[in-house]
Amino acid sequence: MTETSDTRSAAGEAREAPRSRLQRLMRYLPLIAPVLLWAVPCWVLLHTGQRWPLPVALIGTALSVLGLAGMPLAMVRGHGRRQQDRAAIVGDTLLGCVWVLFTWSVLFGVLLRLALTVGGVGDGQDRARIVTWAVLGVAAVLLAGGYAEARRVPRVRRLDVELPRLGAGLDGTRVVLITDTHYGPLDRARWSARVCETVNTLEADLVCHTGDIADGTAERRRAQAAPLGTVRATRARVYVTGNHEYYSEAQGWVDLMGELGWEPLRNRHLLLERGGDTLVVAGVDDVTAESSGLAGHRAHLAGALQGADPDHPVLLLAHQPKFIDRAAAHGIDLQLSGHTHGGQIWPFHYLVRLDQPAVAGLSSHGARTLLYTSRGTGFWGPPFRVFAPSEITLLVLRSPRRSG
Repeated sequence: MTETSDTRSAAGEAREAPRSRLQRLMRYLPLIAPVLLWAVPCWVLLHTGQRWPLPVALIGTALSVLGLAGMPLAMVRGHGRRQQDRAAIVGDTLLGCVWVLFTWSVLFGVLLRLALTVGGVGDGQDRARIVTWAVLGVAAVLLAGGYAEARRVPRVRRLDVELPRLGAGLDGTRVVLITDTHYGPLDRARWSARVCETVNTLEADLVCHTGDIADGTAERRRAQAAPLGTVRATRARVYVTGNHEYYSEAQGWVDLMGELGWEPLRNRHLLLERGGDTLVVAGVDDVTAESSGLAGHRAHLAGALQGADPDHPVLLLAHQPKFIDRAAAHGIDLQLSGHTHGGQIWPFHYLVRLDQPAVAGLSSHGARTLLYTSRGTGFWGPPFRVFAPSEITLLVLRSPRRSG
């Protein structure tokens, strides 16, 4: 039976209908999400049988309403056209606090109340108040620890990565990866200098930055980025753009990194040679580059590999892990990425997995392609890292043909 054009049209409309509904829902998400984030903790902690004195209930509810109104306003003023750093700090901090409070009100609060009920602890009011104080205590501890984790110099994560095509002459090549430094409203110039000092202790052959240097233009964040010029590597320092560069005049960041002595690998490669063997080090612009409207900016892997010997192993820098499908199709040996922050504030990593194939660590894709996804060196927005520690990564490349 031959399908008529009317039948095909009807089938197409049927497929488009759910997609259109989902798109409409996503349009309203920025309005719905803040209401849920503030209303749910308010309800769970204040109005589910606690019977707080009236002033306590009124003050708590008023604070929730102020947070609901103030957080979006501060974020718009901080990250919109005005780019007011103080407003960004307030909005980002409120977002981190309410996310932790929402998460633990829902998960811990419900489970604790159930456990207290099964255990026959107190009456309804006692159990409700225990839940409130427990949730507030857990949230306070997590936020304090998360703030300290976000602001400290990351620990070094070291791992050996065996690449089957790597020649013996390149065995032991030391690659340091930093990414997602996100210099921004909170001045982190001293932190940046200490990160670079740590990198310099690792005696790297190659240092890579896989994008999202900052939130803001190169001119505005220059002082925080300047310590990157002190980073040392025996062979090269290489950089690729992340999506946040394309929110903040990406070409300015490419120019500044070149000025600081880094090689911006914009859809091109360089060769790392040692002991008669060669490693191709390639980089591509972030996948958001093409939609940025900047002339010449796009993720072009074929261009990055043009002229490279196909028999040589390839190390690819690509900001987002989801570029791995294209990398695997081209037979790339190892892709280095960031972008995910490891979720940054638990359990946000579950949402990250909806968009990315990996959140953190080493994973295998296709016939021979490995992907290493860093949890990031800095943080974006909320100055907290909860169960997602930052990292400076030292990858030691290993050849299966190395001598004993």
